[in-house]
Amino acid sequence: MKKADIGVIGMEVMGKNLALNIESRGYTVAVFNRTGQKTKDFAEGPAKGKNFIPSYELKDFVESLASPRKVMLMVKEGAPVDGFIEKLLPLLDKGDLIIDGGNSFFKDTIRRNKELNEKGYLFIGTGVSGGEEGALKGPAIMPGGQKEAYKLVENIFTDISAKADDGAACVTYIGPNGAGHFVKTIHNGIEYGDMQLIGECAWFFKKALGINAKEIADIMSDWNGGDDILRSYLIEITGDSMKEENKNSNGYIVDIIADITRMKGTGTWTVQSALELLVPIPTIASAVFSREMSQDKDLRLEVSKTLKFASCEKNQEDKEKLIDIAHDALYIAKISSYAQGLALLQGASKEYNFELNLGEIAKLWRGGCIIRAQFLDEITKAYKDNPALPNLLVAPQFAAFVNKNLWKLAKFIELSHKAGIPVPGMTSSLDYILQISSPIMVSAQVAALQRDYFGAHGYFKIGGESQPEVVKTSEGKMQEFHTEWMLDGRPEIDITK
Repeated sequence: MKKADIGVIGMEVMGKNLALNIESRGYTVAVFNRTGQKTKDFAEGPAKGKNFIPSYELKDFVESLASPRKVMLMVKEGAPVDGFIEKLLPLLDKGDLIIDGGNSFFKDTIRRNKELNEKGYLFIGTGVSGGEEGALKGPAIMPGGQKEAYKLVENIFTDISAKADDGAACVTYIGPNGAGHFVKTIHNGIEYGDMQLIGECAWFFKKALGINAKEIADIMSDWNGGDDILRSYLIEITGDSMKEENKNSNGYIVDIIADITRMKGTGTWTVQSALELLVPIPTIASAVFSREMSQDKDLRLEVSKTLKFASCEKNQEDKEKLIDIAHDALYIAKISSYAQGLALLQGASKEYNFELNLGEIAKLWRGGCIIRAQFLDEITKAYKDNPALPNLLVAPQFAAFVNKNLWKLAKFIELSHKAGIPVPGMTSSLDYILQISSPIMVSAQVAALQRDYFGAHGYFKIGGESQPEVVKTSEGKMQEFHTEWMLDGRPEIDITK
């Protein structure tokens, strides 16, 4: 009996489509689902007549695989993953490979990798992005684990992955243990930011400019055309979906969709990781908080009865000029948001020894995944030109655009607020740029002063406003001082001695 090249456990949407994708590339695929009926429906439906080996017992599934066995779990994160691993291990041999293709928390992946490695098994935590269509036609794939484990599936992953415009496969070895799932998590965090920023533009067009959904869709379609710097999958689907008419009225379906955005957890994990690593990601955080605010629908309805914002009338400035301002404002906000996400990847790489290659990550995000966008080519180039880039915003091609057009982002925010439109994503993006480019942050000086006054926490010193560098000891460490606030004369002392 012919053995399968790889097995997929989990016959929900992602698992089914990924299995179909793998088989379409010339591989034989074993399939299994905890509920046998789903396996049967798949085998007698889309898999009928194709190179699949369906099994209804886990033992039969494992025995149908060629050695070294390769098992891909496409199940819900958390306990279901641990449960299947526990059931699989007695049936597998040392050197067999388990792949977790779900959206697992990266620390769980680090734990699983360590436990399985100690027992002699291989494990890859693999981020798979692209949704239902990507799984079927070609996703972006982010595998992390032992290099020898990745080698076992490198050809399969390369074959099934999306291909960028230049033909490059949207997959690469990300790094050890939890690196792949961490990168997928941050991809999703950046995705939250992108969606929030586009949504704020739509709100601006609707309320400040009086543009209906069909006109907004047309603007988005224009922005997605040709070599436009905003061309991306999310801009594309926004343009495509907002023109969808409501069949029961003369309006558009977006206008009757409840203003409640749910989330599955990766955005929250992104913010939690940023807090742990002390890396600021205000745009992404604002997107997560905005989703949380959207879920407080009853509260917003109640508060809106009391708080009445006296918004100005529709903006009377030239509409086309304001649309152009919004275009460039969105691009700058996106640059800021991606800079934050990539900075978080840098922080995690250092903390967890992931050894992430940001240029290669941006390169694989160019196709298949949700945040695929034209300007990822520029990000890839930026890190190729300077792998040690301290922050994306200082890359010449981005710095030049930001320096010239930052006023447009400020203008967009000003006009939005005058019209009573909250734009936390845009505002956070601007503030991030203003803070990271400030040689002296006065607010931080005041907070440091306050902390030393009420808690004797100490402070560092700079040479003066014209010399913003921090005073250091002869060993090169920042020198710490404290003022004796409760004593007459308030002496300043060096507390590093």
